[in-house]
Formats: sequence, C-alpha cells, structure tokens
Amino acid sequence: MPARRALAYGLLGLPLAFAALPVYVHVPRLYADTAGLPLALLGAILLGARLLDAGIDPWLGGLADRLPRRTLLAVALVPFAAGFVALVNPPGQHAAGWLLGALALTYLGFSAATVAYQAWGADLAPDSGGRTRLTAAREGFGLAGVVLAATLPGLLAADAATGLARLGWVLPPLLLVAAVTTLVGVGPVAARAPAVAEPIATGLRRTLADPAFRRLLAVFVANGLAAALPATLFPFFVADVLQAEAAAGPLLAAYFLAGAASLPVWVRLAARHGRVVAWGVAIGLAIIAFGGAARLGAGDVGAFALVCVASGLALGADLALPAAIAADLGERQGRAGACFGVWNLAAKLNLALAAGLALPLLAWLGYRPGSGAGLPALSFAYALLPLAFKALAGALLWRWRHFLEIES
Repeated sequence: MPARRALAYGLLGLPLAFAALPVYVHVPRLYADTAGLPLALLGAILLGARLLDAGIDPWLGGLADRLPRRTLLAVALVPFAAGFVALVNPPGQHAAGWLLGALALTYLGFSAATVAYQAWGADLAPDSGGRTRLTAAREGFGLAGVVLAATLPGLLAADAATGLARLGWVLPPLLLVAAVTTLVGVGPVAARAPAVAEPIATGLRRTLADPAFRRLLAVFVANGLAAALPATLFPFFVADVLQAEAAAGPLLAAYFLAGAASLPVWVRLAARHGRVVAWGVAIGLAIIAFGGAARLGAGDVGAFALVCVASGLALGADLALPAAIAADLGERQGRAGACFGVWNLAAKLNLALAAGLALPLLAWLGYRPGSGAGLPALSFAYALLPLAFKALAGALLWRWRHFLEIES
C-alpha cells in the first residue's frame, strides 16, 4: 500500500470526525443551555435517537456488502452535511423536535458513510499490516478533524453557541474537498465478489458466529463505555468542577493532538509485539492517567491538562488497533460491511447508554448544570466510573489475548 494512496484514503476521516465531536460532546450542553431542554428530556432524546441510529447499522453493513462502497459513501455524505448544519443551529422554539429530526438526518448519513468507508478500507489492503496502516491513516486524519472542531468554535465567536453555529457552515465545503480528494486519489479497487443476498438477521448471526469477533466485540464494548462516559460529561466537568469553561477547547485539542502524535508509536509497537499487546499497554496507561481526575477541583486546569495529554496518548491505540483487527476478521469472513455494521452498532450503543443513562442519573442525584449542586456525583460519573470499565476491558483482553492476535 503506497503511502500516498493511504493518505488519500485517510483524508476523508477528517471531516467525518470534525462533525462527530460536536454531535457527541457539545450538542448535549448546547441544547441544555441555549434551548433550555431539561436534562432528563435531553437524555431521553439522545438515547432514543442513538438507539435508532445504532439499529440501522447492521442493515447498512449488509447494504455496503452488496453495493459499490464508493457510491454508497458519496451518496451518504449529502444528508450527513445537511443534518449537521441543522443540528448546531437550534431554533428558538420546538427545540426538542428539531433536535430529534436533525439527529436522525445526521446519523443516517454519518452511519452509512462510515460503514462504507471502513469496509472500503478493508478491501484496499492485502494483509494485516496494510490494514493497520490504513486504519491509522484514517484515524490520524480523524484526530486532526477533532482538533479543528475543538478549537474553531472559540476562534469563530466569543460564546460557544455562536461558535458552534458558525462551525456548522464550515463542514460542507470541507467535506466536499476531502471527498473528492479521497475518491479520486485512491482510484479504482480490484473488483470483489458481491455478498450473497441474505436476511439481515442471518448475516448478523453469521458475523457473530466467529468466536474471535465476539471476544473482540466484548473488549471493545467495555473499553468504549469507559470512553463514552467522560466524552458525554466533559463539557459539564470542565465548566462546573474545574470552573474553566473557556479552557474546554484547548483541553480537547491537547487530548486529541496527543492521540494523533501517538499513532505512529502504536503502529510500530503493534508491528513488533502484536496489536493485542500494544492495546493492553494503552489500556494500562489510560487507567494510570485518568485515576487522579476525580480529585481535581476548581482551578486545577494544569493538572487536568496533564490527564488529557496522558490519556490522549492511549487514545491512539484505541482508535487504530481494535478496528484493524476487526478489518482482518471482516475480510476473513467475506463480510467486511456486515462486520463494521455490528462494530458501529456496538460503538453507538456505548454512546447511547452514556448519554441516556448518565445524564438522567446525574439529574436524579441532584446535579444541576451551572448551579454548583451535585458536583461530587459529576466527578464520580466522569472520572471514577469509567475506570471500572477500563479495568474490565483490560482483564478481558488479557484473558483472550491468544484468540485476538489475527494475521491475514
């Protein structure tokens, strides 16, 4: 796999991740503060929309195995861009219905594009090493997109809501340039045999029949929950516990820049010692780095920046290595689309549970954004609860290490 072609493939990951950060991190606080939606209602809408979104991923995966991946990818980018612009520009009235509709449009386009994009990447490389490099390129550009999305709102406007609204109009031209560059730069791919048409339930059952895939998915889910909880609660933690809302953008940028910088290290470590060993080291690093976050309070921005950098270093492995193993398994089964449909279903269920359960739980425990009430509950949910899921992921990975190091 020539480096130039790998970079061309990876570029589209930038605008996809550029939009994903506001959707998963900033939208809850935007609609809580600007639109005035109660946390319980907001959590219910986010949970419902994400569950519906996750439910279509297996179907999209099957579709990606039957249709030309590039065609599905290009078509899906249109509703994705339109939905995102609407999502970050909430109206003054009927915000709940607007949020649900904009989320549905954004999720449909994003999900179809992501499944087709990931499955297409599995087609491009002939071996495990090539798929790891392609995944790293995709996630590296994705991290660059996340850094842009984290820093631009503060540069575009003084207040977060206006900055996010203006950010929405940056996506369409950025997406167009990246899509054309990727589709033209990668060029044609050797024809693959189309998947045999089969009911979605049958394809799902056959995909999950692989013991290695089931085990990988279990580790991925536990590890993903550990990431989804702090991702959902990050703006609330920075604003109310650290009392440094203006620092949210730079802190996110530090986290994701550390992740991007660490990607080549994790790829080399995986090539030398195996992807499972490298991923296990990253999980251990994340546990050590995040363990002290619960003790932080008002003004501890410097200490929290160190937590962000250290946990960001572990992020690079989380992004590149498990998805590369999943790509190998998808090619081995001849169902890369179906594999990534299930994979993205699991990832979205993690995010849905984090938003749909954590926000109502915090409201029940007395946390009120901006009021100073319930801060111990917020610190527990943000910093301590994720450590239990990280520890579970590490234990499962170690137990199944001999089943998950796949070469193809």
